[in-house]
Amino acid sequence: MEWSVSDGPGRYKPTLQERDGSVSATSMTIDGKDVELPQVSVESEGKPGRAIVTIEGSSRLAHVARSGDTWWVHIDGRAHEVTLHEQGSSSSADEGGLKAPMPGTVLEVLVKVGQRVREGQHLMTLEAMKMEHKVLAPRAGEITSVGYSEGERVDMGAPLVDISD
Repeated sequence: MEWSVSDGPGRYKPTLQERDGSVSATSMTIDGKDVELPQVSVESEGKPGRAIVTIEGSSRLAHVARSGDTWWVHIDGRAHEVTLHEQGSSSSADEGGLKAPMPGTVLEVLVKVGQRVREGQHLMTLEAMKMEHKVLAPRAGEITSVGYSEGERVDMGAPLVDISD
């Protein structure tokens, strides 16, 4: 999954780790190049639209609103427009399979074994930290296996769906 920030350079691709209700960025690339990353974690503040962002041990309250694939994040007196770029889950596609890009819960399974799908078709929806992530087909093909059902928990990297030509 890649993100861009309206006032930032390029596309950001974080590697995230979820533990005890908090999500931490463990590494980051910008346009495919590794960058130094401060210690960052995000957790729910307990009220809708609010999160606690901790950077290098310093916590801040952030207000967050979502519209489609765009998130508006207000923190430290500034508003940032953050856009999710779904890329057919290309970062999690491996040898015809799609792997979970993050730990979470399966909210929807929209395909079944034997079904033909087109590139970019919405296959499954995952939820993690109250965010929804659409799993999209990286290419056209036939679904040969579906690894999880609605309501099941998945670990990062778990095989979700296999697609063959």
